[in-house]
Amino acid sequence: MIALYDIIVVGGGHAGCEAANIAAKMGKKTLLLTINKENIADMPCNPSIGGTAKGIIVREVDALGGLMGIVADLSHFQIKMLNNSKGPAVRSLRAQADKRVYPKKMLEFLENNVNLEIKEGMVENLIVDNNQIKGVILEDNTKIEAKSVILTTGTYLKANILIGSENTPEGPHGERRSNSLSDNLKAYGLDIIRLKTGTPPRIRKDSIDFSKMHEEHGDNTYWTFSHDINPRYELNNQQKCYLLYTNDNTHNIIRKHLNESAMYGGYATGVGPRYCPSIEDKVVRFSDKERHQLFLEPESIYYDEWYLQGFSTSMPKHVQEEMVHSLEGLENAIITKYAYAIEYDAISPLQIKSSLENKLIEGLFTAGQINGTSGYEEAAGQGIVAGINSVLKLIGKEPLILKRNEAYIGVLIDDLVTKGITDPYRMLTSRAEFRLLLRHDNADLRLRNIAHQAGSITDEQYQKYLQKINNINKLFEEVKNIKLVITEDVKNKFKEQNLEIPKQTMTFEELLKRPEISFKFLNNFENLNYTEDVLEQVEIELKYSGYIKKAYKEAEKLQKIEEKEIPEDIDYNKIKNLASEAKQKLNNIRPKTIAQASRISGVNPADITILAIYLKKEYSKND
Repeated sequence: MIALYDIIVVGGGHAGCEAANIAAKMGKKTLLLTINKENIADMPCNPSIGGTAKGIIVREVDALGGLMGIVADLSHFQIKMLNNSKGPAVRSLRAQADKRVYPKKMLEFLENNVNLEIKEGMVENLIVDNNQIKGVILEDNTKIEAKSVILTTGTYLKANILIGSENTPEGPHGERRSNSLSDNLKAYGLDIIRLKTGTPPRIRKDSIDFSKMHEEHGDNTYWTFSHDINPRYELNNQQKCYLLYTNDNTHNIIRKHLNESAMYGGYATGVGPRYCPSIEDKVVRFSDKERHQLFLEPESIYYDEWYLQGFSTSMPKHVQEEMVHSLEGLENAIITKYAYAIEYDAISPLQIKSSLENKLIEGLFTAGQINGTSGYEEAAGQGIVAGINSVLKLIGKEPLILKRNEAYIGVLIDDLVTKGITDPYRMLTSRAEFRLLLRHDNADLRLRNIAHQAGSITDEQYQKYLQKINNINKLFEEVKNIKLVITEDVKNKFKEQNLEIPKQTMTFEELLKRPEISFKFLNNFENLNYTEDVLEQVEIELKYSGYIKKAYKEAEKLQKIEEKEIPEDIDYNKIKNLASEAKQKLNNIRPKTIAQASRISGVNPADITILAIYLKKEYSKND
């Protein structure tokens, strides 16, 4: 046997990087096993970080002590706040990361983690004794022992690359796939499902006519994903991206060749993502649309490949040529890499706990696409939770379970373990019922104290958080006490901005509750010496105080239901009048609480009422 590790992380994608880093950061001797060290934190799809809802996940990963946010901040060449003109609940950062720089920076952080070792190797089996994980077995039969194992295998389990009728058994970038691990997981009782995702073609820069497209610029405001560093880029030196559209010709080409695509030609067996469909799927499903929005974005400032976002396809290469050349500005485009779909094995997330530990094999955790999700950010969010909980289990502490009103990551994991998936799961703002509480601006306020209790952030990070809390409280007191007397000069300032002039003296607190009044305007009268994030926090809390208080009340109601735990030894088959489907689902998923049970697909309100009455009758007498 090779030397014993506390934790082994299998796979060096975005989930694996976060899991390995946080486990080692928390003091455990950790081994990261990857097929190819050069592909750590690889970006086979669009090299962007963030997006609607996803950008908030990145902020949450950072608040919990993770790496994705800071690495994105150090490697992007364009950044913008999406939905900035809308309410704070839907604002989210998106950055175009450099495909070459991002993995390099991530690897630097991992290699500087003293408790982390990185080795190349293909894991094809587990060492399991009496349903307890003991380590992993490599393809050359080398055995490596560990107290805990985290599987973050991405799209490599029995991966197939699909381009039309071509089917190539390999992973992204022509990498070797894992041939046996999913079969061995199945032998241990895990349910294996087949999923699919895809990428669009890459275009050579000098073959693009950008003059026919609309320029998309980064914001002229400084932003960061990380709570711990200042912006490291120049506002006026951001790379441009470009907006373009499909047209009737594009759609006609797709319809003509539809049966040649892997998906519609019957060559694919995996289920693709509903909310990130291929271009042929868009044309079929949304046949009433005259055009579909596309973006051309550079992959790196160090080479000339551009990514055609929104144009994923599994069409044959000759059809891809026709499709691309039908787009305005790409009539003479040279495709450097053809689009492809990739099929892979995953496990049913109904077989994992809210801690991301497997229900069948103790000490085995899974995170990322193996759990049925899609996206770098969703993977990273699971990875850091799996890493933290792996450590907490080893030291005998309760797992970190993020609630639905605490984090998008909590919504993501709860959806996975209670509802399961039929297609790759993608985070959307509409999935979060408490999205006004789960904002970009307050990720650290929501999660830094939780992270401190778990031991996943440094003392320095925690002290910075406490100082911010102190400053926010001080500012709240100040705005209550600062009064604006309505003089002629004050009236003129309001007139200059076409603002309604107050009829009487008002406090800053009262003024900030007006939708049109901001700290930026009030600085005309009183210079408040606070950082932008503190000012933003107080302004949002005041403007949306009524809605926020209502959301907190709803969250408190949910919390009371969440506290109604279901005993582990319950036999649902003994509950009279409980629907057969409910019995089956409850027995399989084994929810921890009444609230979690209510979110299971197939368990209706009547079933929950019957369950609650049964628990009160059978278990209250034991209290």
